[in-house]
Amino acid sequence: MLQLRPSCECCDKDLPPDSEEARICSFECTYCAACAEGSLAGICPNCGGGLVPRPRRPAHLLAKYPASTQRVHKPGGCPTAAAA
Repeated sequence: MLQLRPSCECCDKDLPPDSEEARICSFECTYCAACAEGSLAGICPNCGGGLVPRPRRPAHLLAKYPASTQRVHKPGGCPTAAAA
């Protein structure tokens, strides 16, 4: 089951479970659309995998299967795609 992490690893922007801006890789590294499509150019800086829109969990299932509350943030931000 997806963790649905609550924030962007680069800029720490909030990404609630129903966010259409969340992007993830196959390891669930999580980024906002601006960082994923901007400086990262659609590539995860951690694993090199592609970033895709994160699925949204239906609201009626969030009580039984809550989203993660653990924030992952790189204080220095993320590298650009060329440096990743």
